Amino acid sequence: MRSPFNDLPKTALSASYWLFVVYLMLPLSLMMAMSFKDGNFIAFPIGNYTLSWYQQVVQDQQFLSAVGYTVLIALAVTLIATVIGVWIALVIANDAMPAKGVLFALACLPAVVPGMISAISLRLFVSSIDMPTGTNAIILGHVVHAVPFVVIMVLTRLRSMPNNLVDAARDLGADNFIAFIRVTLPFLGPALVGGMIFCALTSVDDFVRTFFLGGYQPTLPMLIFAKVQGGMSPEINAMATLVLIVTSAVGLYAERLTRRSRK
Repeated sequence: MRSPFNDLPKTALSASYWLFVVYLMLPLSLMMAMSFKDGNFIAFPIGNYTLSWYQQVVQDQQFLSAVGYTVLIALAVTLIATVIGVWIALVIANDAMPAKGVLFALACLPAVVPGMISAISLRLFVSSIDMPTGTNAIILGHVVHAVPFVVIMVLTRLRSMPNNLVDAARDLGADNFIAFIRVTLPFLGPALVGGMIFCALTSVDDFVRTFFLGGYQPTLPMLIFAKVQGGMSPEINAMATLVLIVTSAVGLYAERLTRRSRK
Protein backbone atom coordinates (compact mmCIF):
# COMPACT_ATOMS: atom_id res chain seq x y z
CA MET A 1 0.00 0.00 0.00
CA ARG A 2 1.38 3.38 -1.00
CA SER A 3 1.90 5.71 1.93
CA PRO A 4 0.56 9.27 1.55
CA PHE A 5 3.79 10.50 3.13
CA ASN A 6 5.66 9.46 -0.02
CA ASP A 7 4.09 12.39 -1.88
CA LEU A 8 5.05 14.97 0.74
CA PRO A 9 8.37 16.02 -0.86
CA LYS A 10 6.69 16.49 -4.25
CA THR A 11 3.81 18.41 -2.70
CA ALA A 12 6.18 20.63 -0.71
CA LEU A 13 8.25 21.33 -3.82
CA SER A 14 5.14 22.23 -5.82
CA ALA A 15 3.84 24.48 -3.03
CA SER A 16 7.23 26.22 -2.76
CA TYR A 17 7.25 26.81 -6.50
CA TRP A 18 3.82 28.47 -6.51
CA LEU A 19 4.70 30.54 -3.46
CA PHE A 20 7.74 31.77 -5.33
CA VAL A 21 5.59 32.60 -8.37
CA VAL A 22 3.22 34.61 -6.16
CA TYR A 23 6.22 36.34 -4.56
CA LEU A 24 7.42 37.42 -8.02
CA MET A 25 4.10 38.27 -9.61
CA LEU A 26 2.37 40.12 -6.76
CA PRO A 27 4.62 43.24 -6.82
CA LEU A 28 4.47 43.31 -10.62
CA SER A 29 0.69 43.02 -10.57
CA LEU A 30 0.41 45.89 -8.07
CA MET A 31 2.73 48.02 -10.21
CA MET A 32 0.65 47.39 -13.33
CA ALA A 33 -2.61 48.05 -11.48
CA MET A 34 -1.32 51.39 -10.21
CA SER A 35 -0.50 52.49 -13.75
CA PHE A 36 -4.26 52.72 -14.42
CA LYS A 37 -5.00 54.86 -11.35
CA ASP A 38 -6.89 58.07 -12.08
CA GLY A 39 -4.87 60.23 -9.72
CA ASN A 40 -1.53 61.97 -9.33
CA PHE A 41 -0.20 59.80 -6.52
CA ILE A 42 0.27 56.08 -5.96
CA ALA A 43 -1.95 55.02 -3.08
CA PHE A 44 -4.80 52.67 -2.24
CA PRO A 45 -7.63 52.50 -2.98
CA ILE A 46 -7.21 52.89 -6.72
CA GLY A 47 -10.70 54.28 -7.26
CA ASN A 48 -11.24 55.21 -10.90
CA TYR A 49 -9.21 53.73 -13.73
CA THR A 50 -7.78 55.58 -16.73
CA LEU A 51 -5.46 55.10 -19.73
CA SER A 52 -4.34 58.72 -19.72
CA TRP A 53 -0.97 57.89 -18.17
CA TYR A 54 -0.11 55.56 -21.05
CA GLN A 55 -1.18 58.21 -23.54
CA GLN A 56 1.04 60.72 -21.76
CA VAL A 57 4.00 58.34 -21.75
CA VAL A 58 3.88 57.43 -25.46
CA GLN A 59 3.68 61.16 -26.29
CA ASP A 60 6.55 62.12 -23.97
CA GLN A 61 9.52 63.09 -26.18
CA GLN A 62 11.93 62.62 -23.29
CA PHE A 63 10.71 59.05 -22.80
CA LEU A 64 10.89 58.28 -26.53
CA SER A 65 14.38 59.75 -26.74
CA ALA A 66 15.54 57.64 -23.78
CA VAL A 67 14.03 54.51 -25.36
CA GLY A 68 15.80 55.16 -28.66
CA TYR A 69 19.11 55.85 -26.91
CA THR A 70 18.76 52.70 -24.80
CA VAL A 71 17.97 50.54 -27.83
CA LEU A 72 20.96 51.99 -29.73
CA ILE A 73 23.29 51.10 -26.87
CA ALA A 74 21.74 47.64 -26.52
CA LEU A 75 22.25 46.88 -30.22
CA ALA A 76 25.90 47.95 -30.10
CA VAL A 77 26.51 45.97 -26.92
CA THR A 78 24.84 42.88 -28.38
CA LEU A 79 26.93 42.94 -31.54
CA ILE A 80 30.28 43.56 -29.82
CA ALA A 81 29.68 41.18 -26.91
CA THR A 82 28.54 38.38 -29.23
CA VAL A 83 31.64 38.64 -31.42
CA ILE A 84 34.00 38.74 -28.43
CA GLY A 85 32.13 36.00 -26.57
CA VAL A 86 32.14 33.61 -29.54
CA TRP A 87 35.84 34.22 -30.09
CA ILE A 88 36.67 33.51 -26.42
CA ALA A 89 34.48 30.39 -26.42
CA LEU A 90 36.25 29.05 -29.53
CA VAL A 91 39.63 29.66 -27.92
CA ILE A 92 38.60 27.89 -24.71
CA ALA A 93 37.09 24.95 -26.66
CA ASN A 94 40.37 24.41 -28.49
CA ASP A 95 42.03 21.32 -27.00
CA ALA A 96 45.48 22.71 -27.73
CA MET A 97 44.87 25.81 -25.64
CA PRO A 98 46.84 25.72 -22.35
CA ALA A 99 45.37 26.90 -19.04
CA LYS A 100 41.80 26.79 -20.34
CA GLY A 101 40.42 26.79 -16.81
CA VAL A 102 42.18 30.04 -15.99
CA LEU A 103 40.96 31.66 -19.22
CA PHE A 104 37.39 30.53 -18.55
CA ALA A 105 37.53 31.91 -15.01
CA LEU A 106 38.83 35.27 -16.24
CA ALA A 107 36.15 35.41 -18.95
CA CYS A 108 33.38 34.76 -16.42
CA LEU A 109 34.79 37.05 -13.73
CA PRO A 110 32.76 40.16 -14.72
CA ALA A 111 29.53 38.20 -14.19
CA VAL A 112 30.30 37.48 -10.52
CA VAL A 113 31.86 40.81 -9.53
CA PRO A 114 29.33 43.00 -7.65
CA GLY A 115 27.81 45.64 -9.89
CA MET A 116 28.95 48.54 -7.69
CA ILE A 117 32.56 47.32 -7.66
CA SER A 118 32.48 46.75 -11.41
CA ALA A 119 31.03 50.22 -12.04
CA ILE A 120 33.65 51.96 -9.87
CA SER A 121 36.52 50.06 -11.51
CA LEU A 122 35.19 50.81 -14.99
CA ARG A 123 34.86 54.50 -14.14
CA LEU A 124 38.49 54.55 -12.96
CA PHE A 125 39.54 52.72 -16.13
CA VAL A 126 37.84 55.11 -18.56
CA SER A 127 39.32 58.02 -16.63
CA SER A 128 42.80 56.53 -16.86
CA ILE A 129 42.57 56.24 -20.66
CA ASP A 130 40.98 59.70 -20.99
CA MET A 131 37.71 58.35 -22.38
CA PRO A 132 34.87 60.77 -21.69
CA THR A 133 31.78 59.47 -19.97
CA GLY A 134 28.87 58.94 -22.29
CA THR A 135 27.84 56.52 -25.01
CA ASN A 136 31.21 54.87 -25.63
CA ALA A 137 31.90 54.42 -21.93
CA ILE A 138 28.44 52.93 -21.35
CA ILE A 139 28.89 50.50 -24.24
CA LEU A 140 32.27 49.45 -22.87
CA GLY A 141 30.85 48.79 -19.41
CA HIS A 142 27.86 46.87 -20.71
CA VAL A 143 30.02 44.76 -23.03
CA VAL A 144 32.33 43.76 -20.18
CA HIS A 145 29.31 42.61 -18.19
CA ALA A 146 27.58 40.82 -21.11
CA VAL A 147 30.48 38.86 -22.59
CA PRO A 148 30.55 36.13 -19.88
CA PHE A 149 26.96 35.13 -20.61
CA VAL A 150 27.72 34.71 -24.32
CA VAL A 151 30.82 32.68 -23.48
CA ILE A 152 28.90 30.30 -21.22
CA MET A 153 26.05 29.73 -23.68
CA VAL A 154 28.27 29.29 -26.73
CA LEU A 155 30.76 27.07 -24.90
CA THR A 156 27.95 24.83 -23.67
CA ARG A 157 26.69 24.46 -27.23
CA LEU A 158 30.20 23.82 -28.58
CA ARG A 159 30.76 20.96 -26.14
CA SER A 160 27.72 19.17 -27.53
CA MET A 161 28.91 19.54 -31.13
CA PRO A 162 30.23 16.32 -32.77
CA ASN A 163 33.81 16.73 -33.91
CA ASN A 164 33.18 14.79 -37.12
CA LEU A 165 31.05 17.62 -38.51
CA VAL A 166 34.00 19.96 -38.93
CA ASP A 167 36.25 17.07 -40.00
CA ALA A 168 33.77 16.11 -42.71
CA ALA A 169 33.71 19.70 -43.98
CA ARG A 170 37.50 19.74 -44.15
CA ASP A 171 37.56 16.41 -45.98
CA LEU A 172 35.27 17.96 -48.58
CA GLY A 173 37.79 20.75 -49.17
CA ALA A 174 36.62 23.50 -46.81
CA ASP A 175 39.26 25.53 -45.01
CA ASN A 176 38.92 26.60 -41.36
CA PHE A 177 37.02 29.79 -42.17
CA ILE A 178 34.54 28.11 -44.51
CA ALA A 179 34.04 25.26 -42.03
CA PHE A 180 33.28 27.80 -39.32
CA ILE A 181 30.81 29.74 -41.49
CA ARG A 182 29.05 26.72 -43.01
CA VAL A 183 29.13 24.25 -40.10
CA THR A 184 30.08 25.68 -36.70
CA LEU A 185 28.15 28.96 -36.89
CA PRO A 186 24.80 27.37 -37.91
CA PHE A 187 25.22 24.78 -35.14
CA LEU A 188 25.73 27.62 -32.65
CA GLY A 189 22.51 29.31 -33.81
CA PRO A 190 20.37 28.59 -30.71
CA ALA A 191 23.16 29.65 -28.35
CA LEU A 192 23.80 32.81 -30.36
CA VAL A 193 20.12 33.78 -30.33
CA GLY A 194 19.86 33.21 -26.59
CA GLY A 195 23.12 35.03 -25.90
CA MET A 196 22.20 38.02 -28.05
CA ILE A 197 18.79 38.40 -26.44
CA PHE A 198 20.36 38.11 -23.01
CA CYS A 199 22.94 40.77 -23.90
CA ALA A 200 20.24 43.15 -25.10
CA LEU A 201 18.04 42.69 -22.03
CA THR A 202 21.02 42.98 -19.69
CA SER A 203 22.08 46.22 -21.35
CA VAL A 204 18.58 47.70 -21.19
CA ASP A 205 18.30 46.80 -17.50
CA ASP A 206 21.81 47.92 -16.44
CA PHE A 207 21.49 50.91 -14.13
CA VAL A 208 24.56 50.89 -11.89
CA ARG A 209 27.19 50.91 -14.66
CA THR A 210 25.18 53.43 -16.65
CA PHE A 211 24.97 55.68 -13.60
CA PHE A 212 28.76 55.75 -13.22
CA LEU A 213 29.62 55.86 -16.94
CA GLY A 214 26.75 57.89 -18.40
CA GLY A 215 26.80 61.43 -19.68
CA TYR A 216 24.05 64.00 -20.00
CA GLN A 217 21.75 61.93 -22.22
CA PRO A 218 19.80 59.51 -20.01
CA THR A 219 19.01 55.90 -20.77
CA LEU A 220 15.61 54.50 -19.86
CA PRO A 221 16.62 53.27 -16.36
CA MET A 222 18.26 56.64 -15.66
CA LEU A 223 15.14 58.50 -16.77
CA ILE A 224 12.90 56.39 -14.54
CA PHE A 225 15.30 56.89 -11.64
CA ALA A 226 15.25 60.66 -12.16
CA LYS A 227 11.45 60.71 -12.21
CA VAL A 228 11.29 58.62 -9.03
CA GLN A 229 13.42 61.23 -7.27
CA GLY A 230 10.68 63.77 -8.03
CA GLY A 231 7.98 61.64 -6.42
CA MET A 232 6.08 58.50 -7.30
CA SER A 233 3.25 58.85 -9.78
CA PRO A 234 1.25 56.45 -12.00
CA GLU A 235 3.28 57.77 -14.96
CA ILE A 236 6.32 55.90 -13.67
CA ASN A 237 4.24 52.75 -13.29
CA ALA A 238 3.05 53.13 -16.88
CA MET A 239 6.64 53.42 -18.10
CA ALA A 240 7.70 50.38 -16.10
CA THR A 241 4.70 48.38 -17.35
CA LEU A 242 5.50 49.12 -20.98
CA VAL A 243 9.12 48.09 -20.45
CA LEU A 244 8.00 44.91 -18.68
CA ILE A 245 5.63 43.94 -21.50
CA VAL A 246 8.21 44.52 -24.24
CA THR A 247 11.07 42.72 -22.46
CA SER A 248 8.81 39.80 -21.54
CA ALA A 249 7.63 39.47 -25.15
CA VAL A 250 11.21 39.54 -26.42
CA GLY A 251 12.29 36.96 -23.85
CA LEU A 252 9.41 34.61 -24.64
CA TYR A 253 10.04 34.95 -28.38
CA ALA A 254 13.73 34.19 -27.88
CA GLU A 255 12.89 31.12 -25.81
CA ARG A 256 10.49 29.86 -28.47
CA LEU A 257 12.97 30.53 -31.27
CA THR A 258 15.76 28.79 -29.37
CA ARG A 259 13.64 25.68 -28.80
CA ARG A 260 12.63 25.53 -32.45
CA SER A 261 16.27 25.91 -33.52
CA ARG A 262 17.36 23.06 -31.27
CA LYS A 263 14.75 20.76 -32.80
